[in-house]
Amino acid sequence: MINKNLFNRKDLKSFRSSLRNTSTSAEAELWEELKSKKLEGRKFRRQYSIGSYIVDFCCPSEKLIIELDGDPHRESQKIEKDEIRDNYLEGLGFIVLRFENRFVFQEPEYIKSKIRKVLNKRNESTG
Repeated sequence: MINKNLFNRKDLKSFRSSLRNTSTSAEAELWEELKSKKLEGRKFRRQYSIGSYIVDFCCPSEKLIIELDGDPHRESQKIEKDEIRDNYLEGLGFIVLRFENRFVFQEPEYIKSKIRKVLNKRNESTG
């Protein structure tokens, strides 16, 4: 059983709010596709905290996380931190999808198809 205190911790509330108010253009664009249950009728949350980490987007019911990576994520130190973070989140049963920011604008259908594929696979395994 996962401790519910792991999710959207109160001590991170103002930081999460700040991140939502200063989202990147890629995050804002993808949020338009995810909000209001537009994608497969699933509810996504943005800047959702799990433990001490804040993820870009999360569909809690499907345990799916979507991260958008900009140029800083290409640095070896950042890649290593992302691997530690992803391992932690995957250890809690989440699937983590990572996309470079540029794909949101260049290949939006690719991103949505990858998300749909995971959602449908999750649905098949629980249905």
